Amino acid sequence: MVMLFPMYWMVNISFTQRRSIRSASLWPKDFTFGNYESVFNTQFPYLGTSLLIAFSVVVVTLIIALPASYSISFLDFAGAKSMNFILILAQMIPAVVMSLGFYSLFNDLGLLDSIPGLILADSTLSVPFAVILQTAFMQTMPKSLIEAAKIDGASNWRIFTQIVIPLSRNTIVTTSLFAFLWAWSDFMFASTLNPGGGKLRPITMGIYDFISANNEEWGPLMATAVLASVPTAVLLLVAQKYVAAGVTAGAIKD
Repeated sequence: MVMLFPMYWMVNISFTQRRSIRSASLWPKDFTFGNYESVFNTQFPYLGTSLLIAFSVVVVTLIIALPASYSISFLDFAGAKSMNFILILAQMIPAVVMSLGFYSLFNDLGLLDSIPGLILADSTLSVPFAVILQTAFMQTMPKSLIEAAKIDGASNWRIFTQIVIPLSRNTIVTTSLFAFLWAWSDFMFASTLNPGGGKLRPITMGIYDFISANNEEWGPLMATAVLASVPTAVLLLVAQKYVAAGVTAGAIKD
């Protein structure tokens, strides 16, 4: 109840007219759909941008993390054993520090206020996590399975695409979901690297259209937050069984 009450309050305010918000009623007082009408008229471009960024981050994360995890788990190369430790260190860097560094770099590359810039920035949060989780799972795969495939003449690419990836379904879904959630909810990179993106800003920035120095439109703001929660809620419901298996993958070895 403690965790869900803020969600209920958000929905409650989204259906309440502005003049009655300060009454703090536990149910929508002066019920209205006007807040959602305002959101439908102004916020859909931001929702589209967030969806594009989030799904692109998922694709970039998997393209980088899956081959990297396979290499760390099955290929002998210098530094493979210390790679996970390096990735953990990378995750310890605060996002605010990274955003300042990205701002200078993206300014030189012309990526400020652009969707590709945000995709690259958000991917730096999800890729290390994905590599760590995927590596932990791949290292629990039976070595005999990989060795048998090599004896039969399978190349590393065939082993990777036809054996390892199908067996990694749960962890792939898990890392994809986390990558999506981090990109969808990102505010630090969006506010630093894309403040002037206009309608190409993500929904976390679009919400601020309802906040100014002298006025706050709490009803439309909460309605926007409700709509922004729908994609993540749907994904969590659809993928929950895969996530439950994926987050524990690699925790126990035979």
